[in-house]
Amino acid sequence: MNTATAPLPVVRDRAGSNASVAIQFTLAGLVWGSSFLFMKVALTGLAPAQVAWSRLVLGALALGVFVLARREALPRSIRIWGHMTVLAVSFCVVPFLLFSWAQQYVTSGLASIYNATTPIMTAVMAGLIFRVEKLTLTQIAGILAGILGVVVIIAPWQGLDFNQSIVAQIAILGATACYGFSLTYMRRFVSNTGMSALMFSFLNIGIAAAIMVLATPVLVLSPVRLDFWVVGSIVLLGCLGTGVAYIWNQNAVRAWGPTRASTVTYITPLVGVALGVLILGERLSWNEPVGALVVFLGILLAQNRLRPRPRPRAVT
Repeated sequence: MNTATAPLPVVRDRAGSNASVAIQFTLAGLVWGSSFLFMKVALTGLAPAQVAWSRLVLGALALGVFVLARREALPRSIRIWGHMTVLAVSFCVVPFLLFSWAQQYVTSGLASIYNATTPIMTAVMAGLIFRVEKLTLTQIAGILAGILGVVVIIAPWQGLDFNQSIVAQIAILGATACYGFSLTYMRRFVSNTGMSALMFSFLNIGIAAAIMVLATPVLVLSPVRLDFWVVGSIVLLGCLGTGVAYIWNQNAVRAWGPTRASTVTYITPLVGVALGVLILGERLSWNEPVGALVVFLGILLAQNRLRPRPRPRAVT
């Protein structure tokens, strides 16, 4: 079979059927929910910067294979390369480093719960920073509910001594703020570039990987301890979580729109918490799932999903 013309259903720009998009959406949620487990296991043999470096390089290589198979041409516009470089830093390099460092001190389940604050961060960035949309009272209530949920998760009534766990939780919120910034930046500057979902994902991850490679002498030249589980986790985290899943997500965004596609954040905490409890033996405090529910309520409000449906007009 000629690989240049072989069908690659995961990289179509126009997602075919609703069933195909739904499958890709679900797979992305499952893979991203598992990523917190993969990071936790990888950290048993690699330093945080090495985890971020490896997942980006492996993700870029995986996406590069699809680009070569499809024979897609790189964009020539300097403007596009400039915007994609900004996204590479804000959507990949910085949050991946923050997540990898933070997961040394928090459970994978808690990290997956905090990851669900991304839509809240996106609403804040869209309404207050970039001004691409005007926040309604309902959305403001959603943002406040999201903040309340985070406070419940942190549980300040237990005492805040700003140990490494608290700092790590703040670092994860910094990572989701980066995601919120990046998603709004995409909408503002990169929404009409004409790039395919595959090329967009490849440039995003590829430029980030190039940045990490350039920073190799500073970030990753330290001893490693590799075994089957560490290697397997980092390969899955890189090739799937930082590679193919990005294409699936872009296909869902293009078929369903960003609001509906962003509901993948409802799947990832469920998967992340379940895997953390079942495989790593992690324990949940009561305030963590309660805070997560408050955050989800905030997401629904911030995305205007709880608006009452208009009543049909009576026929006279």
